[in-house]
Amino acid sequence: MTSTDSDILDFNKLYTEYHKRFLYFASTYLKDKNAIEDIVADSFTYYWENKGSLKNESNIPAYILKTVKHKCLNYLNAQKIKLKANNDINDLAARVLQARILSLEACDPSELFSDEVNTIMQKVLSSLPEKTSMIFRMSRIDNKSNKDIANQMALSVKSVEFHVSKALKLLRLRMKDYFVILLLMHWM
Repeated sequence: MTSTDSDILDFNKLYTEYHKRFLYFASTYLKDKNAIEDIVADSFTYYWENKGSLKNESNIPAYILKTVKHKCLNYLNAQKIKLKANNDINDLAARVLQARILSLEACDPSELFSDEVNTIMQKVLSSLPEKTSMIFRMSRIDNKSNKDIANQMALSVKSVEFHVSKALKLLRLRMKDYFVILLLMHWM
């Protein structure tokens, strides 16, 4: 039997005798079965790869167990860092979410474009003939019926409808970018 064969037999004996014990030791600190098995296997492999430099080491099982211990510590420290990073990410995500909620709660859609829309509307109405502008204001701003406007202005209802329609066409043209928003605001 060669020295290598003897080393392999010794290693197999060591593995058979201590493998389950090391698994149990690691499982008292770790709950991830795959990580436990990997750490113990890596510890045995580490011993095998470095056995040539361990001539002064007389207690090989203690050496491997110490390796298991350090690998478990490394694993737990990595888990701790990962957990802290996840908590930091979750805290940041919670703060961003809260900021979005507060921003949305503070948002008043009816005021978002009201100044801009009012400015455009005033320009359009001032560019209309005075009668058309007055009829439109009475219809849309004062909420008077076409019949009431017709009686007040001594016009036919059809004439009132014409003036309101003329004003609406020009408003639609000038406010085409705001039309969807105005519709939404109307239904709110």
